[in-house]
Amino acid sequence: MIIDEQLLDELTAQAKASPRLRMNLNFHQSLEDKCHRFLNAMEPGTVVPIHRHPTKDESFVVLRGKVRVSTYNDDGTVLESVVLCREDGRLGVDIAKGVWHTVESLASGSVIFECKEGPFVPHEQEGILNI
Repeated sequence: MIIDEQLLDELTAQAKASPRLRMNLNFHQSLEDKCHRFLNAMEPGTVVPIHRHPTKDESFVVLRGKVRVSTYNDDGTVLESVVLCREDGRLGVDIAKGVWHTVESLASGSVIFECKEGPFVPHEQEGILNI
């Protein structure tokens, strides 16, 4: 599959039409695959809860737009917050397993590439930080 502006535009239109204001396009074939690779189109206002993956590292690379990635201590205080934006020269981050984090869209049409280990496991209660 070719990742081009047309694909990003189509995914962005789906995100804008979604009640969640975001839409994934998975490149992995199954939720059981060992490596999950996908595009995530995000609009401002989408809610990505502060969460962590106890056994999985996760990488984000911005393809267009602007997103903020923040990491947190166990008590919910911010460890680090970085804005990813191609124009500013900050393209991606790698989040170590067990680190609380969230992603926030700061511009309409933002699309990131995500990669993390599979299989998919829905967040259990200890995987979401309630602050």
